[in-house]
Amino acid sequence: MDLDTLLMRYFGTADPGAVGAETLASGIERCQVDLGLEQDRGKRFALWAMLYLLGSAPDLDVAFENEEDREAARNFMDLLAVSEGNEVS
Repeated sequence: MDLDTLLMRYFGTADPGAVGAETLASGIERCQVDLGLEQDRGKRFALWAMLYLLGSAPDLDVAFENEEDREAARNFMDLLAVSEGNEVS
């Protein structure tokens, strides 16, 4: 799963800035449902990461049962913070 594919699947475009508020909300809701149903760890992480980028990801303890997955998500968040010029604590 790559980000462009996920964006196309849930929003009909690879540019989330090009969709209206209603389409964005609907796509986020569908993605959240799929995250809750997905059993594959890699696919769950990809869905969570996209939701995180859109500001709609569930808390790590809700999204991931496995501590390794939660740690990977924390690393992802830290990398994004550093890339945006924010310090990581």
